[in-house]
Amino acid sequence: MEKVSFFDEIEKNRRNSIILASVVFLVLTSLVYVMAYSFVPEFSIFLLAFAVVFVTIYIYGTYNYGDSIVLSSVGAREVNENDKEYVHLFDVVDGLSIAAGIPRPKVYVIESDEMNAFATGKDAEHASIAVTTGLLEGLKRDELEGVIGHELSHIANYDIRFATLVAVMVGLIAILSDIMLRGWRFRTGEEREEKGGAGLLILIGLLLAIFSPLLVRLVQFAISRKREFLADASSAKLTRYPEGLASALEKIMKVNEGNMKVNEAVSHLFFVDPNKSSLDILYATHPPIKERIKLLRAM
Repeated sequence: MEKVSFFDEIEKNRRNSIILASVVFLVLTSLVYVMAYSFVPEFSIFLLAFAVVFVTIYIYGTYNYGDSIVLSSVGAREVNENDKEYVHLFDVVDGLSIAAGIPRPKVYVIESDEMNAFATGKDAEHASIAVTTGLLEGLKRDELEGVIGHELSHIANYDIRFATLVAVMVGLIAILSDIMLRGWRFRTGEEREEKGGAGLLILIGLLLAIFSPLLVRLVQFAISRKREFLADASSAKLTRYPEGLASALEKIMKVNEGNMKVNEAVSHLFFVDPNKSSLDILYATHPPIKERIKLLRAM
């Protein structure tokens, strides 16, 4: 595997976050403006200002509180290191956080028989890691260390900031698009004719509403699979035992059914794809597990 500097990866992720925020800012602003304009066109200038302010506040909130939104959306609950049930989990997280040179993230648990995990947050000082109960029950310590090491690597090189921005911001695009299409569909022909003077703007809005949801998948797909391979390699470096992660992936491949039913906007955050569908062959956000295992065992 090509050697990559962590500092280069951090800088790349910072740059990608800015580019992503800029692109989504434009799309969101356009959607909000066109939606508002379609109802009260006489206040177009004020509506544009409203759209810019609304989206700016939303992006700021996403940057600072996106992790809380993501954790809440999957039903994760924070656990305490004093809880005897999770002592071994905190031991693993503590040890690997020290090895990675980052503060220990907050630890959350998701009630699910599926074996999975993810990390989220805006930086290493404001990060969280969530694991499923199935993962805790089904993996041996060295296997759990491999998975935790993978997620901590995402934190260390700022993958989490980029991924969290994707999860929350493109999720709003999908919601706004759906609202706009539903609103347009239920208008009468007379109401549509009244908006005829703004035909081009409305057409642009409708095109955005139709194609913006696809942006969710395309942006997720654009998150390089190389980052998952890099996190696997980094985990092997942290634990000094690549077989632990390879064995964990092997178990996950055999046990998981891909039925966590989490929102597609956050599916790319997970260690392995939490939802299996017929579209995975086109829009897979994760590399094939067999390929990851093969590379780990070649280390």
